[in-house]
Amino acid sequence: MGGPLQFTMIGGFLGAGKTTTLARLARRFTDQGRRVGIVTNDQAPRLVDTAHLRAAGFAVEEVAGSCFCCDFGGLARSVQQLVAAGRPDVILAEPVGSCTDLVATVIRPLRTHDGLPCRIAPYAVLVQPALATAVLGGGPPTRFSPESAYIFRKQLEEADLLVLNRIDELAPGEREAVQALLRRSYPDREVLAMSARTGEGFEQFCAALDVPRRAGGRPLEVDYDVYAAGEADLGWLNSDVAVEAESDFELDPLLLAVVRTLGERFAEQSAETAHLKVIGAGGERHGVANLVSSGAAPVLSATSACRTRSARLIVNARVALAPETLQRLVTATIDATARSVGGTATFASLQSFRPGRPVPTYRIASDS
Repeated sequence: MGGPLQFTMIGGFLGAGKTTTLARLARRFTDQGRRVGIVTNDQAPRLVDTAHLRAAGFAVEEVAGSCFCCDFGGLARSVQQLVAAGRPDVILAEPVGSCTDLVATVIRPLRTHDGLPCRIAPYAVLVQPALATAVLGGGPPTRFSPESAYIFRKQLEEADLLVLNRIDELAPGEREAVQALLRRSYPDREVLAMSARTGEGFEQFCAALDVPRRAGGRPLEVDYDVYAAGEADLGWLNSDVAVEAESDFELDPLLLAVVRTLGERFAEQSAETAHLKVIGAGGERHGVANLVSSGAAPVLSATSACRTRSARLIVNARVALAPETLQRLVTATIDATARSVGGTATFASLQSFRPGRPVPTYRIASDS
């Protein structure tokens, strides 16, 4: 459609609904005749979000092994690759959910990068209702450490737009209560409410992204020692697994069983689940199951309606557990679930770790 390339980054803590939001935004732009490219981000390769978005037909590049801020060159290369492949009108970017200080380390450097001329949309940060209530006051406590809560607060502090997501999961009156809490905590911020899953409130969100304003105008003070401790509070696991059986099994119930059982095992360890995602592919079909917090129910967010003897699973888990414990629970659960359908599980790859200290490529503290 011509005009400058638009760069839209959607932030938010793990489980806030960033991938669902990006997918809905991508479909909306595509329906308008605009070409879309997406950049995903994770501390390790084999990301469920990348596989899910590619399966939906979108052009996706992945910055793996580091966050956008610590690998700004990787982000720049990904954008340039998308531009070279098809000159998109819009780039949508999803940063790692445990990252903050993204205005100083991503948005402002993008403005000064000679090779990436673009218009930067207001920086929207999605908010999960239960986490907002727990951290900002008045709700059931979270098992996250104070350092992890610090990251969540800083994410909200640097936002141009605060977007209360997942409102379809709230009882009557809860939406207004959480919005009021956000407005009291951040009185100079625009606070919106939507459900990226159902589409309620989505057009208002899109309209706010289109309002001309300078993105990332708020300076942010960040204690990187606390930030690093908050990221290290979580164990991360990414794995790629093949499940083979002698007779057909239903893929969607298997995905839900993996997520439900793992949620139960984590709860037995009194470990907070930040996010758990499993995508399974059988032939050309794929399904996705996830768990966004310890207090939530597992959800089949994409259905495959597939019976198969062979499936490939990608598992991403972000849990307040030691990586070795997380790996043991995941491997045991997947092995047992595969046996329950008369199959076996073979792990093609398996990584479990704690993120290292964030060391940004660039940090531009203010616009002055």
